Amino acid sequence: MPNESIDPVFQLIKSLTRSEKRHFRLFTNRQGSNEGLKFLQLFDTLDQMERYDEERILVQVPAIKKVQLANLKANLYRQMLASLRLYHAGQNLDIQLHEQLDYARVLYNRGLYQQSLKMLERVKVAAQQAEMPHVALLALDFEKLIESQYITRSLRGKADLLSEEAVETVAHVAQEHALSNLALRMYGLYLKIGHARNQHDFDRITEFFLTALDKIDLSNPGFYEKLYYYQAQVWYSTITHNFRACFRYAQKWVDLFEQHPTMREQQTMLYIKGLHNLLISLYNMLYYSKFMEVLKKLEDFAADPERRTNPNTEMLLFLYIYTNRINSYFLRGRFTEGLTIIPPLLENLDRFQVQLDSHRRLVFYYKIASLYFGSGHYNKAIEYLTKVIQYKDVSLREDIQCFARILNLIAHYEAGRDEVLEYQIKSVYRFLGKMNDQQQMQVAIFQFLRRVGDIAPDQLKEAFAQLKEELIRIAANPFERRPFLYLDIISWLESKIENVSVQEIMQRKFLQMK
Repeated sequence: MPNESIDPVFQLIKSLTRSEKRHFRLFTNRQGSNEGLKFLQLFDTLDQMERYDEERILVQVPAIKKVQLANLKANLYRQMLASLRLYHAGQNLDIQLHEQLDYARVLYNRGLYQQSLKMLERVKVAAQQAEMPHVALLALDFEKLIESQYITRSLRGKADLLSEEAVETVAHVAQEHALSNLALRMYGLYLKIGHARNQHDFDRITEFFLTALDKIDLSNPGFYEKLYYYQAQVWYSTITHNFRACFRYAQKWVDLFEQHPTMREQQTMLYIKGLHNLLISLYNMLYYSKFMEVLKKLEDFAADPERRTNPNTEMLLFLYIYTNRINSYFLRGRFTEGLTIIPPLLENLDRFQVQLDSHRRLVFYYKIASLYFGSGHYNKAIEYLTKVIQYKDVSLREDIQCFARILNLIAHYEAGRDEVLEYQIKSVYRFLGKMNDQQQMQVAIFQFLRRVGDIAPDQLKEAFAQLKEELIRIAANPFERRPFLYLDIISWLESKIENVSVQEIMQRKFLQMK
C-alpha cells in the first residue's frame, strides 16, 4: 500500500509556484554533482505525484535506494529552503538584514573589525527605519561585543551611545512582545469561547485585559506597538460584544498601513487581516454600504498585478474574500444566489488544505450549511453541518459546535426526517449537558423542538409566535445576543408564522435597513 502520510518534503514541493520550481532546478544544477542530479530526480518525481507514494519513487528513480531515501529527502528539504530563501530575499527585508548580519560575522572572524562595524551600522539603521527593533538589537549586541574586546578607535562616547541605544531598543522590543502576547491571548480566548457568555466572562476578560494594558507605556509607540495594541483592542471588543469599538480599532489598524505603504508591502498578511476584521465588525453592525466599500478594497488589492504574492498571501486572500462574500449574501438574504459561490469555495478548500487550520475549515462548513438552509436545501445543509458536528475536538469553537447541532436539528425538522429526529434531540441534549455554559436561547429552542411533535398542526403557528416573543425577550440581554450572530432563528420563526421562505423575510429586513 502507498504511504499516504503527510510528508513535509512533498507538502513543500506542492506549495511551490512555477517560477519557484524553475529557480530550484537552476539552483540544484549549479552544483554539477551526481548528488545534485539525484535531488532533481527526486524533486521531479514528487512534483508529478498527486499524493505521496514511497514505493512509486523507488520504482521511477532506480538510482535511489530505499536506505538512501530518508537522507536524500532531508537534503532535498534543506536545498529547497535555501533556494526559496535566495529567491525571495529581494522581497523580504528581514532576510536581507539577517544575511548582512551573517556577513558581518564573517568579517569579524577574519579580524576585519572596522568593516564589520560599518556593516552592522548599516543593518542597525535599516532595521530601525523598517521598525524591526529585534534585528537592530542583534546588530547592537554585536557592536558592543566588538567595541568591548578590541581597540577600534571609534568616536569618543561610543560606549555610552551604544548603551543608550540598547536600552531604548530593548524597551521597544519588550513593549512589542507584551502587546503581541496580549493580542495573541485575546485571539486565543475568542477561539475558545467566541463572545462573552455572561457577566462573569465579561468581568474576568476585562480585568485581565486592563491589567495587562496598565503595564505598558504607549506614550511613544512605534509602528508594531500601535499595530499590536489595535489588534488586542479588536479582539477584546469582539469578545465583549462592543462592535462599535471593534470597528473603530479595526479602522485604525487599516489606516496605520495606509499611512505606511512600505509596511503594507512588507507585512501584506497583517494588512489584509486588518481589512478582514474591519469587514467582520461592519457585518456585525449590519452596516452594508460601508461593508461593500471595504470588500471592494480587499478584492481590488487581490486583483492588483503589481502586489507581492506568495502562497500564504494567496490563501489568506481566498479565506477573507470568500468569508465576506458569503457574509454579503447573508446581509441581503440572497441565499439561493449565494449557492453559486460554493463550487469555487470547495475547490479552494482543497487547494489550500495544507495551509488552512481546522477552525477556519469548520467556519466555512457552517457558512456553507447556512447558505443551503436559507435557500431551502435542508438535506445539503445537514451534510455540511455533520462535518462540523463530527469534528473530534469539540473544545475548538464550542459555540459553533453548539449552533451547528441546533441548526442541524431544525434542518431535520424542516426536511421531514422524523425517523431520526428523536436521535438528533438526544444528541443535542447530551452536547448541551456537557457545555460549560448553556445560554437561554439555546435551551429555549431545544425545548421547543423537543415538544414540537406533540403540538397539533392548527396550533403550530401560535407556538412559533410564542417562541419568537420569548427569544426577542432573551435577546434584550446583551450577553444573550451572541447566539443570534450565528443563527438568525427569529427570521426562521417569522418565515414559519407567515408561511414564506427565510430568504424572503431577510430580504425584506435588508430593504428596511437601507
